[in-house]
Amino acid sequence: MTGPEVLDIARDAIWVTVEISAPTMLVGLAIGLVVALIQALTQIQEMTLVFIPKIIAIFLVLILTLPFMSDALNGFMARITERIVAG
Repeated sequence: MTGPEVLDIARDAIWVTVEISAPTMLVGLAIGLVVALIQALTQIQEMTLVFIPKIIAIFLVLILTLPFMSDALNGFMARITERIVAG
């Protein structure tokens, strides 16, 4: 493999990682902001309050996006396999 081919594989791997993690991270961010806003408005300063809604939301997003994640990883592995077979 040449240098540009290695960089293409690395760029593709990073992009697949971003695609897979983005929905989960964005939902976690949104839930965290909403709970922080509610805490600021109601002046409830409980540190552990944010974890339960965030865990539930992230779990639901993972269940809903699991087919997309597996398709993205399957496509990445197929591209890697094609490069290995092509030499």
